[in-house]
Amino acid sequence: MSSQTQLRLIIYEFSRKFQTKLSTQKLHSFVTKSQLARDPFFATQLVRFYELNDDLLSARKLFDVFPERSVFLWNSVIRAFAKAHRLGTAYSLFSEMLSSDTKPDSFTFACLARGFSESFDTTEGLRCIHGNAIVSGLGFDQICGSAIIKAYSKAGLIVEASKLFVSIPEPDVALWNVMLSGYGCCGFWDKGIYLFNVMLHRGNRPDCYTMVGLTTGLIDPSLLLIACSVHGFCLKMNLDSHSHVGCALVSMYSRCKCIASAFSVFRSILEPDLVACSSLITGYSKCGNHKEVLYLFNELRMSGKKPDCVLVAIVLGSCAELSNSLYGQEVHSYVIRLGLELDIKVCSALIDMYSKCGILDSAMALFAGIPEKNIVSFNSVILGLGLHGFASSAFEKFHEMLEMGLKPDEVTFSALLSTCCHSGLLHEGQEIFMRMKSDFGVEPKTEHHVYIVKLLGMAGILEEAFDYVMSLRRPIDSGIWGALLSCCEIHENTHLAEVVAEKILESEEERRSVYQVMLSNVYARYGRWDEVERLRDGISDSSGGKLPGISWV
Repeated sequence: MSSQTQLRLIIYEFSRKFQTKLSTQKLHSFVTKSQLARDPFFATQLVRFYELNDDLLSARKLFDVFPERSVFLWNSVIRAFAKAHRLGTAYSLFSEMLSSDTKPDSFTFACLARGFSESFDTTEGLRCIHGNAIVSGLGFDQICGSAIIKAYSKAGLIVEASKLFVSIPEPDVALWNVMLSGYGCCGFWDKGIYLFNVMLHRGNRPDCYTMVGLTTGLIDPSLLLIACSVHGFCLKMNLDSHSHVGCALVSMYSRCKCIASAFSVFRSILEPDLVACSSLITGYSKCGNHKEVLYLFNELRMSGKKPDCVLVAIVLGSCAELSNSLYGQEVHSYVIRLGLELDIKVCSALIDMYSKCGILDSAMALFAGIPEKNIVSFNSVILGLGLHGFASSAFEKFHEMLEMGLKPDEVTFSALLSTCCHSGLLHEGQEIFMRMKSDFGVEPKTEHHVYIVKLLGMAGILEEAFDYVMSLRRPIDSGIWGALLSCCEIHENTHLAEVVAEKILESEEERRSVYQVMLSNVYARYGRWDEVERLRDGISDSSGGKLPGISWV
């Protein structure tokens, strides 16, 4: 066996078992002492191992002193810096490569495109890479084109991605899949369905990744019929048995809030992975089935799967909705065992859970222990203080946040306006609402308008609240009208309640019975029993009716 073959076997075993920084340095020394130190293959492997250990300095030193640079060595060092989001260095190396004897191949552009797609300022960088690929004669290459299309889609530049896709002659299935996923990620589900039909018409046989890409854009309950059609196609093509497709279908049905179908698909997966479990739990959470969330999370833990921070935050949210502090504390202990207690998403979810369960001291202690507080953690603690009536403390945290240089978002102002509602601070609420747009450039959403209507209505200024609602852009969300109707009920203003109810019933179908009950309560206070009976009969005759209220007490 030759020394070159022996060294290749050593590197192969190394790539399977070791790859630590110290062992990489030892291997580097061994290669340097051998007669094969000038072989680009070994230099390329060493650069890759250094990259895996985040030791870019050693990777760059090795590259700089190496005399014979193959395209693979160039690609390895460019990929290392691109993956580390050091795009300036990556592009500088690429420019140096263009002026060298070694010309870039399709993988060079693919590495750069992937790196730029994960940065904040992507538009110009991606277009520059695309332009260089065209100049190099690789602009219509399948590998290069696929990476650039994916990068464009990830950056939200779907028009550019589509233009590049149609310019590539005879795209393979992998390229069709990338474009389908791009449409799905950018929310163009209809274009994705159209492209899928074109793909079938041209004789391309879809695979499991095609179906995963197709399901990505189906995110709304109104698309349930299309979602069922996609599922039917998977069954017809015998693709539903694939674990990736099964997980994608669970996620699709969960997003469409068809939780029964999501659960059915989940049970059909032989070995559901963490992604499938997380998708189902998220679906139950979105549908308000919080007890099922806790049950499934227990099953997940018992199976030995380790949840990520996002899933733990969702479960803690369900604990908060159920006011289940005992299970919340159990999850908190589990979080500590997993070593996730310092994750900002988990910390914020714990603060929210303890606040909503009435254990404000624990929430404040957690907030104080966060080493690097961000906008999410501040939003959680402001909302928690507001829920407990500590308005002055909530505003103190808001000012503390501003002093730290953090920019408030729409959730911050929702928490502050909620605080004002809980404490009856009309003028403070109006002031913070004005500052939201004028000082911080945050456009008011429906929930912000709801809080303003509540503030005006609870203060008894119902006519002003009505005028405010009428001044909003059409169509006016029924939640805003509902807030005003609730205030009319509290202040027993029958005339305005009738006007508001009429406005609601003109547009709202799904929750019609809820608003009819609110109006009937207003009539009952004035003894207008004929009107009460008429409304109640209408509720009984309507499909489904109104579910009885449930109290936790």
